[in-house]
Amino acid sequence: MSRKNKDLNLSVIKAFKLLDVYLNDKQEWGVRELAKKAGYNKTTTYRLLSTLESLDIIQKNDDDKYILGLKLFELGNSVSVHKSLRHYAREPLELIAKDITETVHFGVLSNNRVLYLNKAESPLGLKVSTQIGSYQKAYCTAIGKVLLAFSSEEQISEYLKQVKLEACTLNTITGSGALLEELGSIREKGYALDMEELELGLICIAIPVFNKNKKIVAAISVSGPSSRFKFENIQSYLAIIRKGAQKIEKRVRDYS
Repeated sequence: MSRKNKDLNLSVIKAFKLLDVYLNDKQEWGVRELAKKAGYNKTTTYRLLSTLESLDIIQKNDDDKYILGLKLFELGNSVSVHKSLRHYAREPLELIAKDITETVHFGVLSNNRVLYLNKAESPLGLKVSTQIGSYQKAYCTAIGKVLLAFSSEEQISEYLKQVKLEACTLNTITGSGALLEELGSIREKGYALDMEELELGLICIAIPVFNKNKKIVAAISVSGPSSRFKFENIQSYLAIIRKGAQKIEKRVRDYS
């Protein structure tokens, strides 16, 4: 067996094989018939179903049959929403990158981290080591702090319970009280700064993107070297970024 195959988790593979059965027309299955269809014994099938049920991936209906759960529906909708947001953001991000001549990121908060949905490279050739689809810490990035700042108090409280604020540089905020104060300031100003908090030599500025209900759905950040960042240019940076954000917000309103 190859090293690649050795690294695979057979239980996960078996679980997904069970879920594949639901791709057929039939949407509800008993344990015996599902076991027969998937080629497993009843005990294995029941164990897998029990695990999937505990995760809300599978659930039982009134006839004691197994059907797909709400978690899959939520995940499917999330993929659709993220795909749409990425599409809406592409052109505005490119225009921001052209006007500010720095790298632009577009992301959402997912599993307590920033998920980058899109990116426009700096026309000056500076490469920021991020990739679309990758994750980054939220508490020490401008984009992450904006996403946290405009989240609900309950979401912020849960975040602080679940995430350890570890230092990435000497500038990283590592105290929950200090972070809460920072988030309050961000809400008042409407933007966030990352002053070499994630990486020395890198400075970022970020603003929120809202839907028609004034709820934050994403954020835009501009990243560049500290040698080029000028505090006196913050308002001009913000004007350019906000112009791009407004274009995205309009598209979200028109198609949501």
